[in-house]
Amino acid sequence: MSLKLRYLFALAPALVAVLAVALTAPLASAQSGWPTRPVKFILTLGPGSGADIEARLIADRLAQRWGQPVIVENRPGGDGIVAINAFVSANDDHVLLFSPTSSFTAHPFLHDDLPHKPSDLAPIARVSNTIVSISAPSSLNVNSLDQLVALARAEPGKLNWAGVTGALDFLFAGWLQQEGLTMTKVAYKNPVDAANDLAEGRVQAYESALAIVRPQLQSGKIKLLAVTNTVRAPSEPDVPTVKQAGYPALAVDGLVGLFGPPNMPLELRRRITADIRAVADDSIRDRLGTTGQILNVGGPEEFAKSIDEQRDQIAEFAKKLGPLPRN
Repeated sequence: MSLKLRYLFALAPALVAVLAVALTAPLASAQSGWPTRPVKFILTLGPGSGADIEARLIADRLAQRWGQPVIVENRPGGDGIVAINAFVSANDDHVLLFSPTSSFTAHPFLHDDLPHKPSDLAPIARVSNTIVSISAPSSLNVNSLDQLVALARAEPGKLNWAGVTGALDFLFAGWLQQEGLTMTKVAYKNPVDAANDLAEGRVQAYESALAIVRPQLQSGKIKLLAVTNTVRAPSEPDVPTVKQAGYPALAVDGLVGLFGPPNMPLELRRRITADIRAVADDSIRDRLGTTGQILNVGGPEEFAKSIDEQRDQIAEFAKKLGPLPRN
């Protein structure tokens, strides 16, 4: 064999390796180069909500890190379906959904013909836990869940509770059934109206995001009886969790996070999570605390597991309760 042929055979493995790298380079660079254009966050809630403030804080920081604008578009209404439909219809890895999971985890038990499937939403990152509170009007003179339970048991059917049909309604109604309590649901379309009626004593209990009732709490018109989260709210350290109060069936962590289209690669979703972790510093943690959120970034696998657990919890109560009255 000539010296030239020997040389070519010796180079063959290296040439194959170089060719393999060359063939895969466009795919790798396309993913590592994301985003290549402006990114849009579609939000299920309106301007000024806790999730809206959170989305804009994160979007501003990510825009600096990515070198591309990150636009937040509010699409409230339709029990979250308006925003989710806009996100699903886009089918674009630069159009993401930013949403509390409570916007959609109860949908299968509320709507007969949904235009989207759970698999249309690929979890990217949990960004925070919403602080969910159970509150009562100060005029009711109850200071704990135990006292609320005792009053409801002593006066069956005389107390009202506020509901804005969704995941929290199933949890509260299921808990009432489990405890053998009879309270009348007053349905609201606007959670702010429910908070105002709570403050005036027209309803006697309300399970909601803490941010919704914060103005009434600050005015002294309502009292927090417990938070449903697994940890106490940093802003309200004296308020027990429902588990500490002896009612673990009420326990739920509000989940807020980012979703991509179903074909978004897992590695890209993990990378976006890492970017969120990198920009979510103490200043964002403190700002979220004022909106009733606990910064708690988690990756796609962890986020998906938490969502499945929440769905299972709601499904268990929904099966026992049957259809809830619609607002």
